[in-house]
Amino acid sequence: MTDQIQRTWQGPSAPERLAILRRARSIAIVGASANPARASYFVATYLLSSSPYDVYFVNPRADTILGRPAYASLADLPVVPDLVDVFRRHDDLPGVAQEAVDAGASTLWLQLGSWHEEAAALAEGAGLAVVMDRCVKIEHARFHGGLHLAGFNTGEIGSRKQRLSGRS
Repeated sequence: MTDQIQRTWQGPSAPERLAILRRARSIAIVGASANPARASYFVATYLLSSSPYDVYFVNPRADTILGRPAYASLADLPVVPDLVDVFRRHDDLPGVAQEAVDAGASTLWLQLGSWHEEAAALAEGAGLAVVMDRCVKIEHARFHGGLHLAGFNTGEIGSRKQRLSGRS
């Protein structure tokens, strides 16, 4: 059976995701990495430079990431994160969902490619909003303009295709 067939959970709509992002003041990135080749690093740099959120990094094997402290677990954070953005292996997701519940977070957000209905049920059962298989960076940029289809900020907002110089 493929992953698509097993998907029965329905995520929040675009307006609901926008409301989640508007309510959030702090984001904890679980599985944050200091490696610039990792998706979590790319998301972290975007959130630090282009969003209003207080960003915290959770990685038990790192002391600092992007010059900021890294914490061993959500329980070690100096604040209760509003949104827990998860970059972890599939089998780790229920445990991270439980940590998010225990930490008092409002939202569990599983990144692109992450889908775990048991983790979603656990978090929703405790009252958390859940978003799966979506990128916080892409969603934030999408709702705030300037997002290219590939997920990069082009600096231009418009519906017309951009012409490359020297081509007609």
